[in-house]
Amino acid sequence: MNHVIITELNNHEYLKKRLEADFPDIDDETLSDTLEGLTNLNEQLAAVVRSQQEDRVFSSALKERIQEMQDRLKRFEHRVSRKRDLVASVMERADIKKLTEDDFTASLRSTPPQLVLSDEDVIPENFWKVQSPKLDRQLLIAHLKSGQAVEGASLGNGGMTVSVRVK
Repeated sequence: MNHVIITELNNHEYLKKRLEADFPDIDDETLSDTLEGLTNLNEQLAAVVRSQQEDRVFSSALKERIQEMQDRLKRFEHRVSRKRDLVASVMERADIKKLTEDDFTASLRSTPPQLVLSDEDVIPENFWKVQSPKLDRQLLIAHLKSGQAVEGASLGNGGMTVSVRVK
């Protein structure tokens, strides 16, 4: 599709130069209407925008489906944990150390003690990891936009983008 739109763009640019050369007094609206009638550039652009909108819808639907599947995964993982806890509890109460079947063997083993935090604020400093500083990009941009100079940073030239509104 890219080569088609580039060909149309080249044709549009060529015709625009010719029309401006042949008709130096032509107004912008007439030039635009004439070029629209002589080329398929507007139709090609519209097709790309429609395709982009379709991709956006598919992307959104896929994100939703991925979230649903992640939620389902969490439910399965929770079931696995609950079932393991149930088997361990029952084996412990029944004093069964090992369960041997044709397709598996389950053994009851002790686990190391887990850390329980009751109040993090009173834990001494030497148990804390120091995090490296993180750049506050939004604050930096705000300072630069307000005209304040910040050594080591500046705002780029920006660019153009397309805004597409759908009804």
